[in-house]
Amino acid sequence: MEVTRIFDLLPHYATHFPREDALCGKENGVWVHYSVQQYIEKVNYISYGLMQLGIKKGDRLASISNNRPEWNFLDMAILQLGAVHVPIYPTISENDYKYILNHAEVKMVFVSGWELLRKIENIISETPALAENVYTFRNLRGYKHLNEIISLGMANPSQQYLSEIKERISPDDLATLIYTSGTTGNPKGVMLTHSNLLNNVKAVTPIVPIKPNSKVLSYLPLCHIYERMMCYVWHYLGISIYYAESIATIADNLKEVKPDIFTSVPRLLEKFYDKILAVGRKQKGVKKKIFFWADSIANKYEIENRTNWYQIKLKIARKLVLRKWKDALGGELNVVVSGGASIQPKLCRIFWAAEIPVLEGYGLTETSPVVGVSNFFKNGVKFGTVGPALPGIEVKISEDGEILTRGKCVMKGYYKAPELTKEAIDTEGWFHTGDLGQIEPEGQIKITGRKKEMFKTAFGKYVVPTLIENKFNEEPLIDNIMVFGENKQYAAALIVPNFADLRSWCASKEIPYTTNEEMIKHPAVIAKFQKIVHHYNKFFGDTEQVKRYILMDYEWSIQTGELTPTLKIKRNFISQKFGDRMEKLFS
Repeated sequence: MEVTRIFDLLPHYATHFPREDALCGKENGVWVHYSVQQYIEKVNYISYGLMQLGIKKGDRLASISNNRPEWNFLDMAILQLGAVHVPIYPTISENDYKYILNHAEVKMVFVSGWELLRKIENIISETPALAENVYTFRNLRGYKHLNEIISLGMANPSQQYLSEIKERISPDDLATLIYTSGTTGNPKGVMLTHSNLLNNVKAVTPIVPIKPNSKVLSYLPLCHIYERMMCYVWHYLGISIYYAESIATIADNLKEVKPDIFTSVPRLLEKFYDKILAVGRKQKGVKKKIFFWADSIANKYEIENRTNWYQIKLKIARKLVLRKWKDALGGELNVVVSGGASIQPKLCRIFWAAEIPVLEGYGLTETSPVVGVSNFFKNGVKFGTVGPALPGIEVKISEDGEILTRGKCVMKGYYKAPELTKEAIDTEGWFHTGDLGQIEPEGQIKITGRKKEMFKTAFGKYVVPTLIENKFNEEPLIDNIMVFGENKQYAAALIVPNFADLRSWCASKEIPYTTNEEMIKHPAVIAKFQKIVHHYNKFFGDTEQVKRYILMDYEWSIQTGELTPTLKIKRNFISQKFGDRMEKLFS
């Protein structure tokens, strides 16, 4: 059957790929598998139950949950009623929860467990109508459970009525409202239709290398459009989805599941590589020399035009060292899809050399999300770019360097914000991404920075901080960095050390490690970071070089507020939090 609405993916899956492990999650240390048929039955029972509770087309239902099969059951059940799924990040502030739930006029909320329930308890008490419609995925005392809706549906099956409802749902109907995690002001509700998402799904599927019984490990939040759309791609291709228990268990889960495919963000790949380097530094004598020789070979990897001599060295490096890197990630990875932020070209080379091809993608929530992605076709991969635009998507560069895009993946608009929609989508249908970039001669898109993040120094010189940050992030001792200097004499930075690597470095220098706060003030550590900054400044012109900096004494995270859910730095938040200290760098 033709897939024109998102829930059409289920009968398509059952017809072409009747798998026993369509969705898999870990419960009490054991992987629990759901077959396609069980998946469909759960979805239908939830739909029947929601119908009994009065849910109808256009109603908004929210979920606040970590990744788990129940998320998919609920998602499809909502969509095949013509209702609208509002997935909310588990890591946002109470004020953002309150704004989203009220702005979207949510009728029901589904929450995974106690930790997330506590975040919205105050909001629920202020919204009596919502208090009666909070359900959990875990059986928690005092709250309704998703299984109650399933039981209600089992007792009141309405197959014919559900079929009639589904027939009246158009591909252009609203499927989801996704509130962007903006760094300023209230979040914006992005309206995406069934057609928006499925156009992206169908454009991406030819790129994915598959084999019988392929598996993917999923850890990025399903409430983010990138992972959610890829989840629909896996459905369309009949690929089993295994949900990682948490970020902390990814390495173990990769070894258990041995997936063929893995979706990630650059930050996690950087951390994988940092751990690999840490292992190399612990080696002694000849082993250590061989390790870093292989690493240097990987750093020189090119997709094409490799010399015979390089091929010989690469083969030896793979046999002695690089193959072990792939084994550490499960041993079966055919491809890693990276998105959410730009990845260091160096990192791409290293993973490709280790026979773990990384395909870098680019897009926004407003574009459903993929605009362009690397692929295995001619001119499909060029390090430092995000590949060519997807079929059916137009891309052009405006006079001021902004990336504009047009196509069926572009959102319907911002919910209850027609003026904001007009600002984002011009009269010719071009969506203004806010990203700066260029199109390479072979057709690949290269991202050079964010329009709003670019700043001008007091001497009138423009600086694109992301270019500098990406280069500095190649340094294993740097975990994060934010470059700034609007209307100042020079560029400065806040630098977050990689404290695990810093501890190892201190041990190698026989420096006793006390606390992070004390170590960043240690003369030897200060001298080391001065050398690092001096080294990376050589790659930039005088106006772009980091002249002064502060070493931070803790790791930035989503929980502490400096990072977005996709691990990008929140510049405005950081500027407010450390404004006084930043200003002193220019005194």
